[in-house]
Amino acid sequence: MAIIDQDEDGLEQTARSLSTPVLARRVDVRDRQAQLAFAAEVADWAPAPLGMVFNNAGVAVAQTIAEGAVEDDEWVWSVNFHGVVNGVRAFLPILERQDSGVIVNTSSVFGLVGIPAQSAYCASKFAVRGFTESLRQELRGSGVSAVTVHPGGVKTNIARNSRFHSDPMRRNITKEQAVAEFEAIAQTTPERAAEIIHRGVKAGRSRILIGRDAYVFETLARLAPTRYYDVLERLALIAERQAQRSIT
Repeated sequence: MAIIDQDEDGLEQTARSLSTPVLARRVDVRDRQAQLAFAAEVADWAPAPLGMVFNNAGVAVAQTIAEGAVEDDEWVWSVNFHGVVNGVRAFLPILERQDSGVIVNTSSVFGLVGIPAQSAYCASKFAVRGFTESLRQELRGSGVSAVTVHPGGVKTNIARNSRFHSDPMRRNITKEQAVAEFEAIAQTTPERAAEIIHRGVKAGRSRILIGRDAYVFETLARLAPTRYYDVLERLALIAERQAQRSIT
């Protein structure tokens, strides 16, 4: 297995947790040349053919469009979208030469609906969705396929590592309170998410939803494309009360 991360400590911890041979490199997904170099190294190191390529790096910022810092938006777009594009362009030629393999790009439930104070994150995840779906059509008739993953709340550090300026529900809360709420509400463990993704890829699915909340988001986006937030806001209030009880 070949893995990259910008967080060297996290990279080493992940590498130690794996029971298979590991090629681990510290790479910033925003660096196109570094991704190209890593793909070439993987092609020389890994047994052929390559099976699955996962583009999963992600960051978040909570801020309104009117008052937001442009630099924070650009940070999110460069990691969440351009990082995916760089990964695809680095590995796609390898998969096309072998005429097999799957590219798996992580979008989000926020790639299905728009959420207040999450415009940059939603834009990046909608972009991943559109990019991957276009790629899927370009690959028709070949042995290579493309899959979009839409996770709901997964118990990762994305909220803790985010940049926080504004609460989506317009409350006067701190970042620490918002993180605690996210961690209380998130329904799916990373291990369970990985299991769902692996099973979905093996089954040949083009879109993989993770968590019951992801199915709620997807259903609302289809049935009420201009009114879904009315329902989501009410559900968020219920989830907030439940989270507060679990936190206290």
